[in-house]
Amino acid sequence: MSSDPRDAGATGIVYDIQGFSVQDGPGIRTTVFLKGCPLSCPWCHSPESQRFDIQLSWQWRKCIGMEQCGLCLDVCPHDAISPGETVASTDSAAPTAAEPGHAPAAQVPAATAAGSTREAESGRRLIRVDWDRCDDCGLCAERCPAGALSMWGKSYTVSEVVSRVLRDRPFFERSGGGVTVSGGEPLAQPAFTSALLAALKAEGIHTALDTTGFARWTVVESVLPHVDLFLLDLKHMDSRAHKTVVGVPNEPILENARKIAATGAKIQIRIPVVPRFNDSGDDLHAVGRFVAELGEAVTIVQLLPYHAMGVPKWERIRHGGAILEATAPSEKRIGEVKAILEEYDLTVQVH
Repeated sequence: MSSDPRDAGATGIVYDIQGFSVQDGPGIRTTVFLKGCPLSCPWCHSPESQRFDIQLSWQWRKCIGMEQCGLCLDVCPHDAISPGETVASTDSAAPTAAEPGHAPAAQVPAATAAGSTREAESGRRLIRVDWDRCDDCGLCAERCPAGALSMWGKSYTVSEVVSRVLRDRPFFERSGGGVTVSGGEPLAQPAFTSALLAALKAEGIHTALDTTGFARWTVVESVLPHVDLFLLDLKHMDSRAHKTVVGVPNEPILENARKIAATGAKIQIRIPVVPRFNDSGDDLHAVGRFVAELGEAVTIVQLLPYHAMGVPKWERIRHGGAILEATAPSEKRIGEVKAILEEYDLTVQVH
């Protein structure tokens, strides 16, 4: 077998490869987003990353309407697609909630609901996806000319990903950037992630791993030689609160953080600041003490204020979990959070 790590044969499910990324480590980077995460954060701004398999996405705003298209109706082998509601051509409001297990139904303008012929003629009739019947086969997405139906996720080999990101090498070299492997949780696809990072290092590319830290230590240890920088999320210091809200305890995360720091690896700590979850004074002092104990391994602490930009994405996919919709923390409050953490001699940056 060739010694080139790109020939390892590992394959992974990737849902996006984003060039010119400037928020996932130093310099200009290309970020490879892997599918699947053991955590279920209700504020997740990339809910399409949570499931481990390739899945259907339905964006009603892109649908050109059954009058002009309707190609998806006849291809579904499980009759999961049927005629839906009519919306005005200018309607930009979000669909209303549908029956459990169904895609949200579009809002029906009052004139259409009352039977106005003119309104119906100027509108478009959408399709409806029955998520209980859908098995994510993708046949409908293949027929959709507008991209309203599409698939989140694609199977890649290590070689395919490396070939793609190498196109961006000039940006890495000029800016001190590189490639960040993110998710989802990349350590949940351990063989692929390790092989990919090794292949990138063989090409002389700076690597960063954006991780929740929720993995067996043997998995973390396997990627250590290939990672220049860990971007490590810390969501809550209380394990019970952590498990209640995101679905898993935090002991493995904290223990892995300690072990990574003890190896001399470099870590950027990332803290999502979520109202009423982890933004109290006690919460912040607890995380400040913990991060300070990690010592010189921590290069910076980044605060990620909660935002609701991911909420519309939940409309597009099958899901059964909670969704957090809250008011974003004010600039003043983020300043107070930053000041508390700086009491522990940490370098803190608002991301």
